[in-house]
Amino acid sequence: MDREFWNSRYSEDHFIYGVEPNEFFKQQIDLLDTGKLFLPGEGEGRNAVYAASKGWIVDAVDFSEAAKNKALKLAESKSVKINYFISDLAKYNYPTNEYDLVGLFFVHLSPSIRDLVHSKIIKSLKSGGRIILEAFNKNQINNDSGGPKDIQLLYDEKVILKSFSELLRNSTGEILLLKNTTIELSEGDYHKGKADVIRFIGLKK
Repeated sequence: MDREFWNSRYSEDHFIYGVEPNEFFKQQIDLLDTGKLFLPGEGEGRNAVYAASKGWIVDAVDFSEAAKNKALKLAESKSVKINYFISDLAKYNYPTNEYDLVGLFFVHLSPSIRDLVHSKIIKSLKSGGRIILEAFNKNQINNDSGGPKDIQLLYDEKVILKSFSELLRNSTGEILLLKNTTIELSEGDYHKGKADVIRFIGLKK
């Protein structure tokens, strides 16, 4: 699924994944002090706008111009400001030691770039910063509630542990949560119904 696919999908006249934040993201961010948040692959902006409404400084990036346009309209409608950049995640110029929190929600990266992108994301976190991730796990291949139909793009514990291994190397971080669970998704047109997901929270020390 390339830029053309996502621009076409995001060009629909409504918010295809809804305007409410991801439930897991909302649960977690509501427990944290505000700071600076990074949302790669943010799409239409529902998580970015929610965080900004809670007082977070938000940087978002996606390669879809159509997604950015909708995100900025949503932010304007809620009277909040977000920073939104257009870039391929593998080519983005990631800052170092910049963010208190990174959120990755249903950002299913190709194995060819996954470890590279996640490594850059870890470097973008400040000491004490966290990564919160929710993605479809490999059991999702049997469901029709959303997500890729290529099992190589779906995640499991082995994929997460390998891709975020820098957090565990030389005690530079800690896994706060890593679990598979089944949920009922209700996120617009394309995330709806029973879904098998993996949830991960990592801490950078």
